Amino acid sequence: MNAVQVRSAERALSVGTWLIVAGAMLYSILTVTPLAAAHTPDKWDWTSPILPLVVDAAVVIVVRLDSVLARLGGHGGAWPIALRWMTGCMTLALNVADSALHKDMVGVAVHSVAPLLLIVTAETGLAYRRAITTAVTALKEAQRAERERAEQAARERAEAARRQAREEREHAALLAREQREHEAALAREQAEREERRHREEQERQAVREAAELAERERREREREQRERERERAEQEAAERRERERHEAAERERREQREREERAERERAALLARGPATSKLPEDEARAVVAAAFTAGLSVRSAAELCGWSVGWVSSRYAEHRDPAAGGGAELAIAGR
Repeated sequence: MNAVQVRSAERALSVGTWLIVAGAMLYSILTVTPLAAAHTPDKWDWTSPILPLVVDAAVVIVVRLDSVLARLGGHGGAWPIALRWMTGCMTLALNVADSALHKDMVGVAVHSVAPLLLIVTAETGLAYRRAITTAVTALKEAQRAERERAEQAARERAEAARRQAREEREHAALLAREQREHEAALAREQAEREERRHREEQERQAVREAAELAERERREREREQRERERERAEQEAAERRERERHEAAERERREQREREERAERERAALLARGPATSKLPEDEARAVVAAAFTAGLSVRSAAELCGWSVGWVSSRYAEHRDPAAGGGAELAIAGR
């Protein structure tokens, strides 16, 4: 499995989890609000939706932070587990309370479906994310080990090639020396047999052989010198390319940091102006909405800053948010 398939699985898990969370929240609000209203004084009926909203907000916090911790390979300890189960049990109890009070077992079973599905989905999603994180880590370790083995094998092959070339040069030099010694021995034997008649010829032959030997040695030294110079030039070129890449990366990081600081100052200046007294021009309003979205402000706060309607600001937030990351559910929560 490659990185694209892993990201696709994570997106499917995230989208499915947030769809279940959103459906369970909506169903819980519609179910619990009448129950809370029936047990609240008439003048405080308008507070009835607050209770399911508070419980569902805790559910959103648990699901979101558990997914982040699981992706990073961390563990929040006992308190996140306690909060996850406490919110799940609260949601289950609030949803089935009305049916239980009326001794309607079918109603209890029907209204327990969404809370139980939410509880199991939260636990299952956390387990899936931890398993995915573990599998991705193991895959990266295996790939790094494979690269190290390949690099080690390449180094061993290069070293073997250099050793073989050196041995071949030494063997060739040894053969040449043995050949020269054999030729000298033959020359001495010939000189002994024809010392008087071939003395001058032998001397000329010795001079030619010495010149050839010197020429061969000179060519060998020049070839080795060229080889050393070529290797040194390649090494210097590699070091120069590495320095150029490092300098380019450093310039890119510095420019990126300057762009981010400039964008942060521009966003802070837009947000520092306070609520708009009138409807801003569309280009200016879009800039304010983008700054508010980056700062994590709610849709209503962004609408106050630019003077446009909440619906228009919600549409701009949707343009800035990735729909596949469960942005619809988070936008609905921010709109509340």
